Amino acid sequence: MKTINKIYQKKHELWLSILFASFAINDEAIKSRMYDFSQIAFRHMKWLGEQALEQGQEYNYDRDMVLLKRNTVFEIIEALQQDIKNIQQFYPDNILGERIKTDDAYLLEYLSQILKDDTNNQAVTAFNMQRKWEDKNLAQDQIDALTLFLFEESYKEYELILVYAYMQSRTKDVLHFNVFQDLIDESHFHLKSFGNMMAKLGILALPRELHAMTYIVKDLHQFVKDGIAEEEAAKVMCKELSDAIKDEELAKFFDFINYQESYHIELMKKLL
Repeated sequence: MKTINKIYQKKHELWLSILFASFAINDEAIKSRMYDFSQIAFRHMKWLGEQALEQGQEYNYDRDMVLLKRNTVFEIIEALQQDIKNIQQFYPDNILGERIKTDDAYLLEYLSQILKDDTNNQAVTAFNMQRKWEDKNLAQDQIDALTLFLFEESYKEYELILVYAYMQSRTKDVLHFNVFQDLIDESHFHLKSFGNMMAKLGILALPRELHAMTYIVKDLHQFVKDGIAEEEAAKVMCKELSDAIKDEELAKFFDFINYQESYHIELMKKLL
């Protein structure tokens, strides 16, 4: 029996598999294409969720996956091929299911093309735990601060993407829908930035799973107030990190993120 929860869970896991493959692979062309495919997979999740609600069913964000440490690009691609093949049996037998299957078929074709060129089979350094930032010689306390920030904030952005998507799919208010979309898009960009930074440091890891109480919001007003407080805390962390890291390029990046968080607070105030 293809329950909507099982279909949705498998798609959620595949989205993460494609997304984290894009973070792990160093080749910029492959990385970029893989990220595009991850965004398509996320839209599949959105559509599957909408279909579930139209049918009077619910879905959740449970998942049952691990991010295995692969050593080469081909190991990542071959594992991803298998994940895509395994999910096909779960898709619904309708127009949406056909759309998703044809998208997956093209992704499989793209992956097969990568495997035909041995020069693509580069080493993967995203899991090597070296904790070095490119060719910069950052002090250990700066690396420690950056590591802690990336683990905390990558979870926060993953959480926000899913929470806002959950709420967006259930609102009839156009203003709320648009604000949620802006916040989802911004969190995608932040998660992408932080995921790629974790891979550069050799510490790439999945964010922890969400508990249902995180995304089933009973009180929107309180949720938004808590969200604003969380964004304020993120701004403080960004400022501290910018001040602590003695690298102008990194410091400017965290200033940039800090200013974006300021606008997120203004967007959330619209929800109030």
